[in-house]
Amino acid sequence: MSVQARMAAVEKTAPKSDQEFLASYLETLALVERLHRLLLDVVKDEFERLGVIDINSVQALLLFNIGDNEVTAGELKTRGYYQGSNVSYNLKKLVEYGYMHHQKCGVDRRAVRVRLTEKGRSIRQIIAQLFQRHADGILNRDVLGSARLPEMNASLKRMERYWSDQIRYIY
Repeated sequence: MSVQARMAAVEKTAPKSDQEFLASYLETLALVERLHRLLLDVVKDEFERLGVIDINSVQALLLFNIGDNEVTAGELKTRGYYQGSNVSYNLKKLVEYGYMHHQKCGVDRRAVRVRLTEKGRSIRQIIAQLFQRHADGILNRDVLGSARLPEMNASLKRMERYWSDQIRYIY
């Protein structure tokens, strides 16, 4: 039984409008999760097409999001560049394969600052071109009206704020 089915069974006593909202909310959660997995698969497929085998899609998105910035490992998560538990592992692999430089921070010797190498910037460019092709395709096929994307983004940002507040106020 899916989470959605279990929740629906538990919430049968709620008013109909609340049940419908809960069902929509659960559908949104499932869609966000599926979209993220699909994005990782799309990136993986692009690298397979290009013969890039020493980097995975999570690492490639990390490089894309860092861009020209120089950051610490801690900043990767707080700035929203990386959503995962294996930051140290992925950074180690990216340095090992020559996609990133790392050096001890001058102020806090415990912290390590990272930035892309030329090889890392080439991966970032591949992802940027992939996303540009996607944006062009979505626009040309009218998958989403150009006015609807900002509206969707605004809604997702409100959801992000709500969830962030839930985390902050839980303790």
